[in-house]
Amino acid sequence: MRIVIAGASGLIGTHLSATLREAGHDVTTLVRREPASPAEIRWDPAALRLDPAALAGADTVINFAGAGIGDRPWTRNRIDTLLTSRLAATRTLTAAMGKLDDPPRTLISQSGSNYYGDSGAAQLRESASPGSGILARLCVEWEAAAHEAPDGVGVVTTRTGIVLSRSGGSMGRLLPLLRLGVGGPLGNGRQYWSWITLPDVAAAFLFLAGAGIRGPVNVCAPESADVNALIGALASALHRPAFFRVPSPALRLVMWKLADELILASQRMEPAVLEAAGFQWQHPSLAEGAAWVAGKH
Repeated sequence: MRIVIAGASGLIGTHLSATLREAGHDVTTLVRREPASPAEIRWDPAALRLDPAALAGADTVINFAGAGIGDRPWTRNRIDTLLTSRLAATRTLTAAMGKLDDPPRTLISQSGSNYYGDSGAAQLRESASPGSGILARLCVEWEAAAHEAPDGVGVVTTRTGIVLSRSGGSMGRLLPLLRLGVGGPLGNGRQYWSWITLPDVAAAFLFLAGAGIRGPVNVCAPESADVNALIGALASALHRPAFFRVPSPALRLVMWKLADELILASQRMEPAVLEAAGFQWQHPSLAEGAAWVAGKH
């Protein structure tokens, strides 16, 4: 397949690009700087500029583009940037597709587990209603922008959970503390974090590129876990204690709105669409996922 990726410089995009190339696929990445190789094409999503020829002949376009959610404090301007950067990038892609006589068959556009808001212990299939909050609204509008793709383009919106990696991403700050034995659960630890390992994320996107699936897809492992279980499994795999719980008020003091929406919110997703389609996880259980993070697999 020929696959075009927007926003390929992040944790998932970088790993996915390498995985796709290793599998023999032709991968082109859209960049906002001067291209460094023939496999890169420059675009300017803030100005809604992309030569439609960049997408000509592509089988699938994968969209991760958008400002980092947890990179900076959530000022009013930053919240606006989180939304506008995603909408601009997505609409730049769909507009370019609309100018092609033969647009790509599939657009896979990233969303997030935050679509469901703070949902407690309720099990969330893809048919569940959106929640409330800044990130839920962001995901709803982001998904709607993807559905502006022209007729004939199958749109997949991936509601991806917490990605377990050996470095970077959500684990970039937590893992070093756990390795030192000074980490622990966040808040009361009873909030659910839908999780998936980095190799399984890449495998899921490759699967979705060719499976003919359309609509929302929960991208997470089949075994759900609350934060107490997740942190406990990671600490155990690393042979370290995890006694140092960070209470909710301290998180709110330091992180303000970020704490409630990113860390203390609970989403217990069920990957119903992937399971029904026959997707096979490399790390379906928390024990296996934690062992991979610890370098045991």
